Amino acid sequence: MSVSKVRPEQVGRLRAWFAELSGPRRGELLATFVDEGVRHETVLLVPTSDGPLMVYVMEEEDPARSIAAFRDSAHPVDADHRAVLSAAFMGVAEYEVLLDVPAEPPADLSTGPSAEPPAARPSRPPAGGAAPGTP
Repeated sequence: MSVSKVRPEQVGRLRAWFAELSGPRRGELLATFVDEGVRHETVLLVPTSDGPLMVYVMEEEDPARSIAAFRDSAHPVDADHRAVLSAAFMGVAEYEVLLDVPAEPPADLSTGPSAEPPAARPSRPPAGGAAPGTP
């Protein structure tokens, strides 16, 4: 998940871009999912008194693989995605994780409760200045 500050004047372009990805370029988007190991993406635009935020959530097999595949992608839709998001982003927003519990934890991690609560932290910046997955 990433949370980014958005330039208010770019909100219309973001809406148009994600409509394009949901419509005529959906096939290209789904092809990038295969390369990146992405199972699901959701993008939210959240209006706030300090300006809009974009919340980008991805369900992926391996975050490092996803980031590398997006960074090294030859898909034209990925280059377009990086350009649109680069123009729209003003930086990473901070957020606090209140709950992060997978339905089935990875086999290599302890399933016991953590001794420390999640801390406030900045979101993972989108790969290459743009969110992966093309979305």
